[in-house]
Amino acid sequence: MRIAFGALSLLIVVAVVAMLARKQLGAVAPTAASVSAGQAAGGVVAPGTPQQQVRQFQNAVQGAVQQARPMPEDK
Repeated sequence: MRIAFGALSLLIVVAVVAMLARKQLGAVAPTAASVSAGQAAGGVVAPGTPQQQVRQFQNAVQGAVQQARPMPEDK
């Protein structure tokens, strides 16, 4: 009886953990259907491949770094 109760308890715990994990993964990684629905609703989706996005970001940072800043006036 003790073994059956332990096995049943273990199965319940595993089921609860699996349900919570599925819920968390669903929140982090949206499915393809929800992504296409977001695009149809006017959601913001970054264009290009990840490599292109990295290059765009690097170019934006380089442009910001190279902009001339006004120097404070000496008194």
